[in-house]
Amino acid sequence: SLGHSAELAFAVEPSDDVAVPGQPVVLGCKVEGTPPVRITWRKNGVELAESTHSSLLANGSLLIHHFRLERGGSPSDEGDYECVAQNRFGLVVSRKARIQAATMSDFHVHPQATVGEEGGVARFQCQIHGLPKPLITWEKNRVPIDTDNERYTLLPKGVLQITGLRAEDSGVFHCVASNIASVRISHGARLTVSGSGSGAYKEPTILVGPENLTLTVHQTAVLECVATGNPRPIVSWSRLDGRPIGVEGIQVLGTGNLIISDVTVQHSGVYVCAANKPGTRVRRTAQGRLVVQAPAEFVQHPQSISRPAGTTAMFTCQAQGEPPPHVTWLKNGQVLGPGGHVRLKNNNSTLTISGIGPEDEAIYQCVAENSAGSSQASARLTVLWAEGLPGPPRNVQAVSVSSTEVRVSWSEPMVNTKEIIGYVLHIRKAADPPELEYQEAVSKSTFQHLVGDLEPSTAYSFYIKAYTPRGASSASMPTLASTLGEAPAPPPLSLWVLGSSSLQLLWEPWPRLAQHEGGFKLFSPPASKASFTGPILLPGTVSSYNLSRLDPRVVYEVKLLAYNQHGDSNATVRFVSLRGASERTALSPPCDCRKEDDTNQTSTTGIVIGIHIGVTCIIFCVLFLLFGQRGRVLLCKDVENQLSPPQGPRSQRDPGILALNGVGRGERGQLGRGEKCVDAKELEQLFPPAGVVGPPGARPTDPTAPVPCEETQLSTLPLQGFGPLDRRATEVKTPCTGPVAAPLPLDSGPDLLGEGQVTQLSEAPAAQP
Repeated sequence: SLGHSAELAFAVEPSDDVAVPGQPVVLGCKVEGTPPVRITWRKNGVELAESTHSSLLANGSLLIHHFRLERGGSPSDEGDYECVAQNRFGLVVSRKARIQAATMSDFHVHPQATVGEEGGVARFQCQIHGLPKPLITWEKNRVPIDTDNERYTLLPKGVLQITGLRAEDSGVFHCVASNIASVRISHGARLTVSGSGSGAYKEPTILVGPENLTLTVHQTAVLECVATGNPRPIVSWSRLDGRPIGVEGIQVLGTGNLIISDVTVQHSGVYVCAANKPGTRVRRTAQGRLVVQAPAEFVQHPQSISRPAGTTAMFTCQAQGEPPPHVTWLKNGQVLGPGGHVRLKNNNSTLTISGIGPEDEAIYQCVAENSAGSSQASARLTVLWAEGLPGPPRNVQAVSVSSTEVRVSWSEPMVNTKEIIGYVLHIRKAADPPELEYQEAVSKSTFQHLVGDLEPSTAYSFYIKAYTPRGASSASMPTLASTLGEAPAPPPLSLWVLGSSSLQLLWEPWPRLAQHEGGFKLFSPPASKASFTGPILLPGTVSSYNLSRLDPRVVYEVKLLAYNQHGDSNATVRFVSLRGASERTALSPPCDCRKEDDTNQTSTTGIVIGIHIGVTCIIFCVLFLLFGQRGRVLLCKDVENQLSPPQGPRSQRDPGILALNGVGRGERGQLGRGEKCVDAKELEQLFPPAGVVGPPGARPTDPTAPVPCEETQLSTLPLQGFGPLDRRATEVKTPCTGPVAAPLPLDSGPDLLGEGQVTQLSEAPAAQP
């Protein structure tokens, strides 16, 4: 009955089943392939021996005459079964089929007595486990319930709902569970229907909401929702993600139970049951999650291929399922793992065999498996071996020439050398996987090759093949050689100033130095010294070093070099002076540095200070404008007083003029007669925009008039020039006929003119910081 295809494959595979103890069980298996085909069976991975308890049918199926459970030392027939088929091309193994015994447990949830009002809702529930899943029916007073009654809803999970209760619904209800193993009847539960309700309004209430379910595709999902209220609420369903539920395979049982037949993975999601009061937006909701699993199935099957000996063969197998399946590979029924010339990539979906030979000719299987089931697909590898191909090159040797070169030599093959057109040398680091191998072609008349551009102190693997127009020879025996060592290259070096007397040196770590008894040497003497002092020895894994207690006045010459057992590298040299950092530190005000965990507090404080400074600047500008306008008026009066004779006692003069020049009435009395100090040029500097213009008839003051004295007065920097370091006044020499006026009593605001400092406003040149 077997087919005659060149490959070996399953036409029928065994499937999961539930067996009744003492009854026969048949596990189906049908194979197609080139005869003769030998079929055997495995149980839990062990080949089944021939016995009178089971028989192999002519089509390859397995017959168990009397299914048994473990009793009296005899083994149970429960387990995972596989059909194994073999012919001259190879061996294949079917998917696993799990055989379990039919069982029925006792009820672990019995229905409970219920009292309901006429027109209300009653619900009974029972739960019981069994294989296969028990069928649940209900009896009332020992008579099966009439399923044609629309008020009675029977859910597959063992729930009975009765809506619109009537007096005739009263009675004793029993749950009946049955399967091929047994029949069980629950305890009785009495339903008592009382008189009709008061008819008062009742808020919508969900008595029972949907449960979380995990199902396999093609099963039926039952999402229960029982709601009460007066008036009777309207039950509706939706998905939490907003996607439509659809209509195909969807039905509603009773007053609100959602039934989804033949579920698929797309049905997975969170379902929301809503009970709405008619005509209003008053609602109550409950939700449950539905998870639908799908057994593994193949999106791309592996394809049988034929490849010449010495080349690379690749099989690709892609499977999908929910949850995502795990993929394994079999070679003639044995698990195939990565190693040698076999590689697995892309989550085991790609099998690559490099340098194939006769021993790689076999049937390869891709097995995809998840919690919902397993599946397998097979493909055959045929290795083409042309007649008259040369043998493998002989006497392959590799000798190190330098730190970057190795010379590889060999002898020509023993047989079939006339058609050789060249050789190909295969090269890779001994520690690298085979996929990182690369090749170099060599002339047929050459029996040695210098391989260059290699890494120092590194082991390499070499093998060679001879090529003819009809194909390649088998590979020679591989040989290993290590390149010579050399001193390392100079390390790159950068500097980072940490403070006025400390410095951080940074460079890249070289772990290879530690492997070759190496590291770094650091020298850091002042440049004025004739020779280096040190060195400081550091391991190859270190990438930084801090220098402290440095003299800011000294220029240092920092020298870093790498070394190993082959010698020292050239040095990387940097000259550095911390004088600039020292000056910046001296100019900077004391800093209340905060810890990292106070960053948020510091940022908030900075914002508050900034706001205060801004407000203070605005106030200062307003005061400046107000006093500037007042100064222009006083200037006119002051010039008139200088150019005209006194009109009255000095004590009756305008006090604003005296205050403007910094002298109060009390202080003015201390001045001698004729010692008045009025400097029109200084007033011009104080109010430069409008100039000095006196009242009508006034004469300008002669700027060249002699002044008998010089006095030093305080003047602040312009407002825009203020910074953290500019809290000092400058000295300005002003010609004067007497003592200089006192500072103008203005409030300068916090941190602008200094705490408690008030200075005279002037545009005299200020010393730069």
